[in-house]
Amino acid sequence: MRADTRRRLAAALALFAAALCGSRAEVIDDVLGSVSRGVSFLERQHEHINLDGAVGFVMLQAELKEAVRTWPHTDPLSWAQRTTAVALLKRLDQSLEKAVAALQENDPKYYWEFEPLLSWTFWMVPQEWRATDPSLVYSSTLTTECYDEQLSDKCLTLLLGTWKMNGTPCIVTRPCRDTMTRFGCPHYSLSHQLLYFMIGKMRGCSDLLKGDTRASRANMTEQNYQRIFCSNMMKTNQDIIRDGLTEQTLDIFIENILICGLAGFSDFLKADWLQHILRLQDEEVGCFGRDKSIISQIIGDELLEQLQPHRRVKRREKILPDGCSSHMTAVAVGALGGYLNFYLAEQDITKRPLT
Repeated sequence: MRADTRRRLAAALALFAAALCGSRAEVIDDVLGSVSRGVSFLERQHEHINLDGAVGFVMLQAELKEAVRTWPHTDPLSWAQRTTAVALLKRLDQSLEKAVAALQENDPKYYWEFEPLLSWTFWMVPQEWRATDPSLVYSSTLTTECYDEQLSDKCLTLLLGTWKMNGTPCIVTRPCRDTMTRFGCPHYSLSHQLLYFMIGKMRGCSDLLKGDTRASRANMTEQNYQRIFCSNMMKTNQDIIRDGLTEQTLDIFIENILICGLAGFSDFLKADWLQHILRLQDEEVGCFGRDKSIISQIIGDELLEQLQPHRRVKRREKILPDGCSSHMTAVAVGALGGYLNFYLAEQDITKRPLT
């Protein structure tokens, strides 16, 4: 009787494992299909993508290269999916080369300031996973952003060494340090505080907190800040889901998934959040955040922009002629790359979340 029970249990476990693998394979198929449509969009719109848009696709490029490199050779279906990813990567490489060349021509100053971010080798893909901590959520949060895009850009160029020709990298001014370590910031200020620390690490800056003499921050590390920021970004996303996704909250919701996922926080890569992202994709053109009602208005704006060739392209957002959001498309495809690597890493016990 006991032997029979063991056989039944083993059979049930085998069926469960097969179902789990089948389910994971289906999700990977969905992700690859969505990424393929996103790459098709880039192939058509590479001349119009702004800097943020290009960076999002470069993050995807880094994620895809890592996925192809580490893809588990477990069965013919998995290997067929890898073949699909390899073909996708080839298309992405070609389209990004054109997009980056267009950026360099259309906005050379801005291009040179952020040129390091436009190489896939800059971006580090997580090799292990961790989780956020609800106890680190702020007791109160500011209702307005802590700083503007100009300050964020300045602090990032000081890290990158692109603040002038042959500039010294890893410069941390007191205003930058104080701003990027300020607690209670919401939304994009919060996500860019995290991005600041991530970019510093990837640039090889060894001590972003040097010179911080505040007693209350004496034992804080860069890892501590990353966990605090992502724990609060998790709370933001949970609140957004609780209140219902809106046009105003979609972009920051996906950006938080992208950046904290890239920082290695696996609890952002939730299956139901993935479905939200997949549903946002426009089936016709492959972008995310498309507003068909303003296409005619945007076409008019694009014509005006062509008559003003020296007008600076705003980094954070650009609505393209087909009504697509450059920024939302960028963060969405980047997030999808994160999901792909996470699902592949789940098959490797050494990369499962740390408890």
